[in-house]
Amino acid sequence: MELKNLKTDFLGKKVIYFEEIDSTQKYIKNNISNLENGTVVITDFQKNGVGTHDRKWYSSKGENLTFSILLYPNCKVKKLEGLTKKIAEVFVEILKELYDINLKIKEPNDLILNNKKVCGILTETSLKGEKVENLIIGIGLNINQEKFPEEIKETATSLKKEYSLKFDKIEILKGFLEKFEKEYLNFIK
Repeated sequence: MELKNLKTDFLGKKVIYFEEIDSTQKYIKNNISNLENGTVVITDFQKNGVGTHDRKWYSSKGENLTFSILLYPNCKVKKLEGLTKKIAEVFVEILKELYDINLKIKEPNDLILNNKKVCGILTETSLKGEKVENLIIGIGLNINQEKFPEEIKETATSLKKEYSLKFDKIEILKGFLEKFEKEYLNFIK
C-alpha cells in the first residue's frame, strides 16, 4: 500500500498493509529491529486490537482506520508529555477541516462524538533510563462502521453512524499524518 501524494518528510513513507492481522501494535513490537522511523502499519481488520489498559479494541472489517506508527524520537521521555493529547487535537483539527465535524477530547486518549467514543489512542514508549528508544502510537478511528458489539453499542459510535455518510479513510489518514508530522517534530525539538 502506498499513500500517493503524501506531503511528509518521513511519516508514512514506509507503509506496511495487512488485510487482516492480530494487532498492528504487536506487529511493530515483534518486528521493531527491521522497521524504520515513521513506518505506518495499517490493517483492514485487527483480530486482537488493543486499547489502553489492555482493553480490546473492536473494529469491523474494512470499515475503520486501525493503524500504528513507529517513531524513534531520540529525546528524553519528559519531552513527550502531552503527546497523546496532541495526537487527539490533530484528529479534531483534521476532521473539522475535512468534514466540519466537531469532536471532543476525553483526556488523555479518547475522541468523543455525540457523547460516544469514536477514537482511541494508545502511546507506548520503550525507555533506556530517561531516553526514549522508540515510541509506538496505535490509533483506532471508527469511520464507516454501523453495527457495534452488544457490550459497547451504548458507548461507541462512528462518523458514518452519526452522519449517515460514507467517509474516505485514506483522506483522513493522509491529513492526519501530514499535520501530525509537523506537531511531532515541534514536540521533540
